[in-house]
Amino acid sequence: MPGGPGFFRGNQANFQDIVRTGQEMGFPVYVVTIRDLKLNGEIIKGYTLNANNEWEQQLFPLPQVIYNRIPQREDELKPTVRRKIKECILHPTIKFYNPYFFNKWHLFEWLKKSKSTQHLVPKTKRLRGDPGLQKMLERYPCLYLKPESGKAGKGIMMLKYQKDSLLPYRLKVQHHKNSTTYKGANIQRLWARIKTETGVSPYIIQQGIELAAVDNRPFDLRVLLQKTEKGQWGVTGIGARMAGSKSITTHVPRGGSIEDPNRMLATVYGLDKAPGIMNRVKTTAVVIARQIEKASGHAHGEMSMDLGMDAAGSIWFFEANAKPMKFDEPHIRQKSLERIFQYCQYLASR
Repeated sequence: MPGGPGFFRGNQANFQDIVRTGQEMGFPVYVVTIRDLKLNGEIIKGYTLNANNEWEQQLFPLPQVIYNRIPQREDELKPTVRRKIKECILHPTIKFYNPYFFNKWHLFEWLKKSKSTQHLVPKTKRLRGDPGLQKMLERYPCLYLKPESGKAGKGIMMLKYQKDSLLPYRLKVQHHKNSTTYKGANIQRLWARIKTETGVSPYIIQQGIELAAVDNRPFDLRVLLQKTEKGQWGVTGIGARMAGSKSITTHVPRGGSIEDPNRMLATVYGLDKAPGIMNRVKTTAVVIARQIEKASGHAHGEMSMDLGMDAAGSIWFFEANAKPMKFDEPHIRQKSLERIFQYCQYLASR
């Protein structure tokens, strides 16, 4: 995989922002690869930015806190990597957080376990075969099919049943910026297409929620949660993402757009109700983050989540990501970088 300096993989620009923020805040910070992370010695080979803003290899003391930014799920699943993560988690002096990517199925299972979060989860099942799909369509006229380990809306499909039409079953398959719709007289007719699209990846089926929309374009909310200098979950920022006109998701790479959440909520629910709804979204997101962390059995320092609102103003949980991508909104981005170090300082001082 390409890397700026070829020393390590991952999002180089993100690493630069993190290292620069740490330096400005007075924290010694460096990037270390799994291979160089030798926990039995006193010093470690790492990479930091020099005065010319170039990556430079140096020797560093053992870290007090490790913030896991392994870029890909596939990397994290390698036995050598899993062993190293386990070593870090069990280490007596190192604090390690964000150990693993989330799996969609596990997230829904975890949230169903708690009275405080079970009502936020759309009906979700594992995709096993067409009979199960048929049964679920009878209850919910619109379903989403999602890969258990997908990201950025990749591989998502929408299935609808429109009872009065000649070919009532409709499958919409999301491509990069547009989508293709297949029609069938029965679910069996579409099953072969579904199998082709899913391949060997495990999928979930989910009740489709009719999201609040502005100008006929549905939107959802992206919430960034991070732990604060007190070690408590807090909302760093909230962005709104509006679906592209031809897209079945709100992801920006798939034609979605970035919007102001307050404006979206005010447009749909009215100026007087919007602030109260925004507060409810924040409190709900924190409750969800606590439950996910508790049920996962691991320490997390941040996560982003996709929440949707329906016309009635109910909040729905769709997805959480343990390794959030950077937020495009500059004020959220800046605060998120600072919070990484505030939380690390909290961990190091314990």
